Amino acid sequence: MNTDILANLFKALSEPIRLRILALLLKKGELCVCDLVDTLNLSQSVTSRHLAYLRNNKIVTARREGVWMYYQLTGYAQSELKPLFNFIHDNIANSKEIQSDLANVGKTKNC
Repeated sequence: MNTDILANLFKALSEPIRLRILALLLKKGELCVCDLVDTLNLSQSVTSRHLAYLRNNKIVTARREGVWMYYQLTGYAQSELKPLFNFIHDNIANSKEIQSDLANVGKTKNC
């Protein structure tokens, strides 16, 4: 991996909102953008901007189902980045904010 790709990867993971999204996707798998909007208590545009940043850095992939977009980790993220993501997961798993996100994801169904 060249240094530019590595720098962009860490830049993508340097934002707390994106770490919260990553934690949700690591634990729950594929999620609809509406679930992320409700869980993170952010606007759809802000959530989508963070997801686009993760998508542009090949961390998440999106698929459309009707009017809804669903996001999940890419194969690259699940394989090559797994040790890094395990480290991140282990270090943020006990965060009250992450625990609250995990407890609340999918509770409201606006999708």
